[in-house]
Parts: sequence; C-alpha cells; structure tokens
Amino acid sequence: MYHTESLPKVLIVNDDASTLLALASMLEDPSETPRYEVFTVQSGEEALRKVLKHNFAVILLDVSMPTMDGFETAEAIHSHPRSATVPIIFVTAYYGDEFNRLKGYQKGAADYLFAPVIPKVVQAKVAVFVELNQKNIELERKTAELEAINGDLRIQRMQDLEGLNAALKSEVKERRIAERLATELATRDTLTGLFNRRSLLERLKLSIAQADRREEGLALMFLDLDKFKEINDTYGHEVGDELLKQVANHLNAAVRESDMVARLGGDEFVILLEGFPDTSDVVKIAKKIVNANIEPHVIGTHLVKTSATIGISFYPQDGTSPEELLKHADVAMYHAKQRERGSIQFFHEELNATERLRNQFEQEMQQALDNNELELFYQPKIDMATGAATGVEALLYWHHPREGLLKPSNFLPRVTQSVHAARIDEWVVSAACAQAQRWEKAMKPCALPISINIDITHLQPEFFSVISAALEEHGVAPSCINVEVSEVAVVDDLARAEAIFSQLKDGGIGITLDGFGAGYSSLAALKTLPIDAVKVDPCFMTPCARRHSYLPPLPLFPDDTSLVAALIAMARAFGLRVLVEGVTTQEQFEALKVLNCDEYQGALFSEPLSADDLLQRLQLSLPLSRNA
Repeated sequence: MYHTESLPKVLIVNDDASTLLALASMLEDPSETPRYEVFTVQSGEEALRKVLKHNFAVILLDVSMPTMDGFETAEAIHSHPRSATVPIIFVTAYYGDEFNRLKGYQKGAADYLFAPVIPKVVQAKVAVFVELNQKNIELERKTAELEAINGDLRIQRMQDLEGLNAALKSEVKERRIAERLATELATRDTLTGLFNRRSLLERLKLSIAQADRREEGLALMFLDLDKFKEINDTYGHEVGDELLKQVANHLNAAVRESDMVARLGGDEFVILLEGFPDTSDVVKIAKKIVNANIEPHVIGTHLVKTSATIGISFYPQDGTSPEELLKHADVAMYHAKQRERGSIQFFHEELNATERLRNQFEQEMQQALDNNELELFYQPKIDMATGAATGVEALLYWHHPREGLLKPSNFLPRVTQSVHAARIDEWVVSAACAQAQRWEKAMKPCALPISINIDITHLQPEFFSVISAALEEHGVAPSCINVEVSEVAVVDDLARAEAIFSQLKDGGIGITLDGFGAGYSSLAALKTLPIDAVKVDPCFMTPCARRHSYLPPLPLFPDDTSLVAALIAMARAFGLRVLVEGVTTQEQFEALKVLNCDEYQGALFSEPLSADDLLQRLQLSLPLSRNA
C-alpha cells in the first residue's frame, strides 16, 4: 500500500473531457507504483480552488478554454503567494502561433506541449518538474536544518547546496535537450527535417476530428517525384538526397505555416491542407508545386530534371480515416503518373476499380513469370534482294491460364507500367540468348540474329551487364543479339540513350531504331546515336490509328510512296540500313523494292511463329542468309 498524501501532485486543466481523460491516462499507469498523484479539473475557476488546497509540482494548462482562458488562469495562479512559483506547462494545438507562445511565457509558462501530444514526451516533462519539486522540498528541509547549525557550518553547507543546485540545473537543462532531440527523432524525417509518416497519421487523425466539429473539409496531396530512381542511378545518392532537400524546401514554401508537409520515404511526400472552402484553392497550390519543379534543379555541377505528379483526396468525400485518405490520394497519384507525368489527379471511386484490375494484373504477371507461362514467338526479317532471312524479331506471347494465348498488343502496354517490367525485360534477354544458343548448335554459324524489344524507360546503366551475363551464361556471341528501341522513347531522353547505346555498341550488340517516322523522326537521334538500322513504323503500311490523334491520317503505301521514300533517303544519308515493318501485300513489296529498301518484315512472308514452327517455315521456303 502507498499513501497519496506523500506523493507529489500534478494538476491537469482542460475543458474537453476526452482530452482531459487522455492526458490523465498518459500519466497514470495502473501497472506501476504511482510516482505522483494526478488531479483533473475542467475550468480555470476550479483550478484556482485546487491550488488553494494543494501544493502542485506542475500544472498542465489548456490555453483555449471558455470563460477563463489559460493565460488568465496562469496569471491568477501566479498572483497568489501560495502558488506563485508552481511551474505551468501550456497545452495547445497551434504550433506555429509565435504570438501566443510569447504571451504564454509572459504569463509565466515554464514550457509548452503541442497537440498531437506524444505520451513519452508528456511523461518526461512532468517527471522533470516533479523531480525538481522533490529536490526543492529536500533543499527547503536541509535549509531548515542548516538554520539550527552555527554560522560557520552554515556557510560551508550553503556552498555545498549551491554546487548541488547548479548540478541539478545543469541536469535539467541536459534532460530538456535530450527530450527535444528524442522528440525530433520520433516525429521528423532525418534527411529533410519534414514530419514523418507517424506524425502525419497522428496529425491527420486529429485534423479529421476537428473538421467534424467545425463542419469543414480537408485535403490530402500525395506527391511523387518522376524518374527519381534514374536520377539516383545516374548521378549517385548524394545528388538524390540533395534533390529531396530542395523539393522539401519548395513544398514548405508553397503552403501555409499551419499546413503540414511530410515525407513518407523515398521520393514520396504528403501535404495536409486544412480549412479550404473549395477545391480551386487546393488546385492552385498543386499547380504551384508542379510548376516549381519544371525548371531543372541545380545540384553541384549538375542540372537535374524531374517533375512532380500529385494525387489528391478530400475528407469526407474520399475517406473517413487517415489510412483511407492516404491510400486514395496514392491511388490518384498512380493514375496521374500513368496518364501524364507532372500532372494532377483527384481521386474518384472509379479509380478503385481500376486499381483492383491493376493489382490483379500484377498478380497474374507474377504467376506468369513463376509458372513459365511466357514464350517468345519470332517473325523473320527478309532481305529484299535475295529473299533470305537476315534475322528475326522476338515477340513476347503469354499463355494465359484463362484467356489462352495472348498477343503482345493484348498485354504489353500494361507491362510497361508494371512493377515487373524490368524483370520481364531480363526474362526476354535470357530466353532470346537461350534460343540463339539452340539455333547456333543447329545451324553454325549463327544465321538468325535475334532482335529483342527493350523499353528504354526501364533501362539502367547496368543493363549492358544484364545482357553480357546472359550471353556468357548461354555461350552466345554478341552478334547473335540485336536490340530494338522505340524512337519515341529515345527522343525523350537522348543523352541517356546515347550513354546506354554506346555500351551496347562497344560490346558488339547491334541496335535498331524502332517505330521510325511515326511522328518523332529526329535528325539528332540519327546523327548522335550509334545505331545500325532503322525500322519504319507499320502505320505507313496499314490503316492503323496514329500515336497522336491531332495528326492527320497517313496516305497508305503504295498509293503514295513519298513519305516512305523520304524516310529511306534520310536513313541512307546517315549510312543506316532500312527495314519496313508491316508488309502484307505483294504490291507493297514491289514498291519497296523500287525504293531500294534493304529488308522487310510482315505477314506477307510470315506471322510470328514459335521457334520450332519458324524453323520449319524457313527450311521449306528459303535459305538462311550467311551474311547476317
């Protein structure tokens, strides 16, 4: 048993019953022996009556109370001799209000606590003042004893006490510094100084409760930096870290002091906006953030280009819990990134259905890799002059367990946005090298170089090592593998393409610019990049949709040969071989022959076939080229 009369006393003053109970529960642990007795009251008047009856070690006082607010209560408490020196810790939700903080210290505040309150911080602060109170009581007792001792001893003892008091003050100061550091580590991101995920969720929970009471809404922005992994891989993590710091500064500058900016990790940031009357204000801030990241970031000697893609959810329309709001803002951001990098997307319920389909596709793609459901089919490239096969293009097909054999056009567009994209590229490289090894054993020397399609947006500087490892594993010469990369993707990032292409070229791997002429033909690409050939886009051969709807339809070949003739002439000027894809009729073949095209590919000779079927097709119809 213990006697509460002998325990130090702590007074909590707050007009909100739930907050009062929460603070009291933080200080009262039924599993431990009490270190102090906790009193609670709900008004300044009750607090004054309590301090006239008890000596308190510390008072936790709410700033915002009706009738008699915290400042008035503190002034009244300190005006009475009995309670003039009692430490008062103000509790408030307004972290950024410097005027109120100054007013509090003028009214005698010893410290401040800011909502959301962290239990360990509250316990540590109270423990410091309780301990200080006990030591002061002990000092008073010793002082009384010293007064009974003769003058000489009293002087010596006073000196000892002064040393003890100085040590105590030093200890309290050190503890406060340690508490501040511990609080920052628990609530802040160490790299950027922004709030972390834990702080965001706690603040969001409190903001939802306040929004309910005030009948207001709030907005949550989920921001992701585009191409951040590529920046890290290209320039190094030091540049990536500095970029995150600069973006954090831009975000803080774009919002009000009362708003919250947090970093969840990596290149993901979240902004909590409270008290906005309508969505137009939120859009203005989002556009301000997007525009701030349009210009390159100057980091050392580098100009680093990125963009910010933002998803936005609103309370209560898009969710009623912190986790739901955060998830929906993330979903909106993902769909914005799919549509256009550097764009803004509001959440709506249809996105959830799309997200479920995306998750299903990701799972099925994982199963396809695990269960060996993927297969490469091959379409031959035919020399226009000799009719011999000069190589083949590897095309990825999927033996789907429910939908049967899927052509590339049925699933590859979704693969480019998949988390498995890089792994699928590696699978294609390995499978193509394995097939090249089998063909080389059957038809020495290698007569059918295999071209593989690679999405340059997933290419990293180490991609060449992936191909090199696959070639070495299967014992295949680099000349047996060619790489085809879309001209559209190359033009978007010419410098990066040049660096990766140079590695491939130096390693003996041929490179073809795919989709040539489909709206992005670039003289700079033809002149700068170390490519061997161009493949004219099949949109010139068949009446298919243009990549850009604002472009007029193309005149069909061979009714009008001018565009194809111009593309062939352009490639010839740079010493490149020309292959036309999508040839389906004899008339197209004859017209291409007149234009001195080097090779063609298409259904006129063969649709894509499995490896075994392709060999039979070639053996029945024509000899293989020995000059490939």
